[in-house]
Amino acid sequence: MSTTPRPPHAALAVAAAPPRLSPPPPSEPGGPTRRAFLATLGGSVAAAGLSLRGRAAEPPIQGFERAAEDPNAARGWQPVSDRKLRVGIVGYGVCKFGAEFGFQNHPNVEVVAVSDLIPERCAGLARACRCAKTYPSLEELVKDDGIEAVFVATDAPSHARHCLEVLKHGKHVASAVPAVFGSLEEAERLFAGVKASGRTYMMFETSCFHADLHAMRQIYQAGGLGRLVYAEGEYFHYMPEPIDSYRHWRVGLPPQWYPTHSNAYYVGVTAGSFTEVSCQGVRSRVDHLQPANNPYQNPFGTEIALFRTAEGGTARMGVSWDTPGHGGEMGRVRGEKGAFYGRYEGLPQALPSLARPPLPPGVPAGGHGGSHGYLMDEFVTAILQDRRPLVDIALALNLTVPGIVAHASALKDGELRKIPQYRS
Repeated sequence: MSTTPRPPHAALAVAAAPPRLSPPPPSEPGGPTRRAFLATLGGSVAAAGLSLRGRAAEPPIQGFERAAEDPNAARGWQPVSDRKLRVGIVGYGVCKFGAEFGFQNHPNVEVVAVSDLIPERCAGLARACRCAKTYPSLEELVKDDGIEAVFVATDAPSHARHCLEVLKHGKHVASAVPAVFGSLEEAERLFAGVKASGRTYMMFETSCFHADLHAMRQIYQAGGLGRLVYAEGEYFHYMPEPIDSYRHWRVGLPPQWYPTHSNAYYVGVTAGSFTEVSCQGVRSRVDHLQPANNPYQNPFGTEIALFRTAEGGTARMGVSWDTPGHGGEMGRVRGEKGAFYGRYEGLPQALPSLARPPLPPGVPAGGHGGSHGYLMDEFVTAILQDRRPLVDIALALNLTVPGIVAHASALKDGELRKIPQYRS
């Protein structure tokens, strides 16, 4: 169970509750039409130029640029089992996440079935995963007794609900980020559901397998950093217009409700947690980040959180949607024995290998800093070895929940707030 300190849920009820968007009508399986959505925002917003453009006219989504393939990436790889894990995959939206992590290429995986609510997307996912069987929804796919594990690549507001549905049917589950969406109560339900299920849960936090963060984690575990005094993490993703999404959930998204890419530069290094936070929000000039123009009533395009860590240090974690220029997922750490600012500098000592582990033959590293293939392989291998994965439920919530509390703090002009704690 989660442990103290814990703020009263009622204190965050207004700030943390996710929007309750009504289901799309039958004629619109992907959610409201662009015209209907803009109508709900008002003609003034439409006139101001809020548009949800077709992906064909835009450059690739930030983070999805594929890493250069290393011809030696599979050198030294050894299978941990000769059996194939039977996997179902759900979700093939704008980011095409269902196929991006390479389940279909893993020598220990058989993709049994796929699903997406939109038929043409479902067919595209089936082609990408080289899979013949499809289902019209996750709720139907999880009834398939031939499936052992499910990857949930659906819209962020549905992640927790969908993972609980998978677990209810006795299957292992992996999810895209974040683990929960703006709700502390949802975090409690997911934590309890995973613990009660006895099944493997993993969140695919991409920063955790960036080459730099992997190196930081190796050095930290070897004692080369000592107690971390300070950490910085940044997720800067310029979005003057929102990325089109199922039911438009990204429109006006509070930055710290999507905090895992930055928070990983402490939590993913140490497997620790943040205990309290004061967060400052910067009001935005971007149209969809005006409170009247988004379902979250969110006014902030940038939120900078100052955290106290469980080991007594501090961390500054920033998320921004409205600042052009250098972007991506990045971070630095400083400890009592050394620091990592692109490379290690510290007290003399022997260090372990900082290279990421070998990938299975045929599995590409993929996007988000070449992290995709490593995350998928970690999930598959954890199940085959019957062990806890790197980003288990406790780590997933310790990455996600601090952002929910941070946004609530920003709405109260930086009020210091305690953060729930989760332990494996």
